[in-house]
Amino acid sequence: MRMLMTSLSCAWKQLNPISCVIFFIGLSLCLSACDMSTLNNPYTDANNQQMVLYSSFSERPKHLDPASAYSSNEYTFVAQIYEPPFQYHYLKRPYQLTPLTASKMPEVIYLNQQGERLPTTASESEIAFTDYLIDIQPHIQYQPHPALAKTAQGDYRYHQLSAAQIAAVSRLNDFTETGTRELLAEDYVYQIKRLAHPKQQSPIAEMMKNYIVGFTEFAEQVNHQPKTAIKNIDMRGVQVQSPYQYRIRIKGKYPQFIYWLAMPFFSPMPWEADVFYGQAGLSDKNITLDWYPLGTGAYFLAENNPNRRMTLLRNPNFHVETYPAEGEADDASKGLLADAGKRLPFVDKVVFTLEKETIPYWTKFLQGYYDASGIASDSFDQAIQFTGSGGVMLTDTMREKGIQLQTAVETSNFYMGFNMLDATVGGDSDAARKLRQALAIAVDFEEFVAIFRNGRGLAAQGVIPPGISGYAEGREGINPFVYEWVNGKAQRKSLDVARQLMSEAGYANGLDPKTKQPLILYFDTMSASIDDRPMMNWYRKQFEKLGIELVIRATDYNRFQEKMRQGNAQIFTWGWNADYPDPENFFFLLYGANSKVKFGGENASNYQNPRADDLFEHMRNMDNTPERYAIIQQLQAQIRFDTPWIFGFHPKTFSLYHHWYQHIKPNLMANNQLKYIRLNTIEREQKRNAWNQPVWWPLAVLLLGISGIWLRIRFKSK
Repeated sequence: MRMLMTSLSCAWKQLNPISCVIFFIGLSLCLSACDMSTLNNPYTDANNQQMVLYSSFSERPKHLDPASAYSSNEYTFVAQIYEPPFQYHYLKRPYQLTPLTASKMPEVIYLNQQGERLPTTASESEIAFTDYLIDIQPHIQYQPHPALAKTAQGDYRYHQLSAAQIAAVSRLNDFTETGTRELLAEDYVYQIKRLAHPKQQSPIAEMMKNYIVGFTEFAEQVNHQPKTAIKNIDMRGVQVQSPYQYRIRIKGKYPQFIYWLAMPFFSPMPWEADVFYGQAGLSDKNITLDWYPLGTGAYFLAENNPNRRMTLLRNPNFHVETYPAEGEADDASKGLLADAGKRLPFVDKVVFTLEKETIPYWTKFLQGYYDASGIASDSFDQAIQFTGSGGVMLTDTMREKGIQLQTAVETSNFYMGFNMLDATVGGDSDAARKLRQALAIAVDFEEFVAIFRNGRGLAAQGVIPPGISGYAEGREGINPFVYEWVNGKAQRKSLDVARQLMSEAGYANGLDPKTKQPLILYFDTMSASIDDRPMMNWYRKQFEKLGIELVIRATDYNRFQEKMRQGNAQIFTWGWNADYPDPENFFFLLYGANSKVKFGGENASNYQNPRADDLFEHMRNMDNTPERYAIIQQLQAQIRFDTPWIFGFHPKTFSLYHHWYQHIKPNLMANNQLKYIRLNTIEREQKRNAWNQPVWWPLAVLLLGISGIWLRIRFKSK
């Protein structure tokens, strides 16, 4: 094209006026006949020979070490790279665990206080310990990595780097040699030891102290030891039985522990990784496990450029795993079993591009340059229309493009939390509690869902979402401190009730009795973009209903997490996605022993109530019986009364997929879904070409107009 335009430029000087008109008409016709559909393609042609999935991220993940990662944006990558022994079946519902690297489901053995085996029918009071015997598959290999590279003599090539060698590298790929080795049971044991090491600061360490035998003693023993020393220090409750079998012993009976074994926390970690990354000077160059993970999963992280792009590539050493051969009754008719028995993964490469704003992402999705998309509020009316019965369907424009819609009610919640250690909104005094209850009435999350989520959410009445055992429907399930049951449905209490609570709390008309000025409260948030400003203004208006001035303190996600760990936030919003389908996984967010400030746990509100803690401890290890249901309702009632949270909403997801995106089935428990996806790249290329043809006629009209003006000037000059 550049050579063509140069030649045309030279020829232009020799054309007469009439020839100019003919020339521009011919040029526009020529350009319109050319295939110029790739002019706006943001990707290189090198990807055309691979099955590449295109997605995005909005903020870099802080942790890619599975011992530390616990956020959804981190799991987007971690769950594709690391493999715990078990996973959720991709197609079956209700959610069902199945072996991943394990060769079978674990053998569960109950023991009494003397270590004697008990029958499976033993009562909970008899069970002092539970053993999980886990067998893993042989011949599984790690991804190629410098930490596993060896010399011809069998020594690790990069475990004793000199200062000069470290100075010469700036990224992991600068190490030219890689190696691999077989996955062993000891790697799973080593990872559990890493969870216990205080320097690791694993978010589940405090919880695991309550369950894994010897976890606390081990943490104390290695407190002043480097991470690499734990390889040769035993943890009493976690033992290697053979190269392909290990045992985990937990205290008492805890049926939910099996779910933890399907989470990245319990993925294997070769000890070589800590030795390699622990060398002085590498962390200064971001050459760490948090930046360059090392696993056995279907993909490995080939590029980590958080200011532009993150790329996953197919792990060349990935073990044999096949697409499921069975699912629900209608999965076959939906085409979800068409690839049954075929080897995973199907996609060769996954490209995540940094997109901080929703509009550019949406535009690229419609152009076919992203394979899937959520629906931002700005784009909702363009994508979705409501039916007369209150249902939803795609607009004609979306259907014409062959776009597919998938909806699901998430097993998650979004809430506004109070820091219960705060002098104003925290504590268990009547004044502080009534202030929280008043705010719970005033902050209208039904309105929030309608405005900011286009109705995609269900206002929450308590801690656990629908679909989780213990969730109560109807009148029984409402929060009586915020709602009344009117005409067969929940109705938010009036602001008069909230204002009365404010007066009883000592803040009549929203005035601070100390300053005689409006009470000032602080809202810490990671929502700092231009798109978030209307939402921040909405929060201010909710507090203004009660005469309260809300000060927004915006920061990035990493800084926000740090403030939460230190207890420096006053009011905040956060969400929780279910780790496993059990109410214990939600109530533990308000269990006193999981306080974030005191114990580093996931109780971000630092809420602690002895009665609530007793009810939680009684409920958590029970099977789902009517007795457990009754205890859950008591626990809900106590938390509603104390109001450490303003219960927000349970999101509903609306996801869009292009027609070439195959094997779509929402799985709210699994995080490792990328390996199941197949793309019809031929169809994608055809659609991209059709949707991105440039329109040249305006240019031709412009050029003709310019030529006409030029001709008039020339004729007048004569």
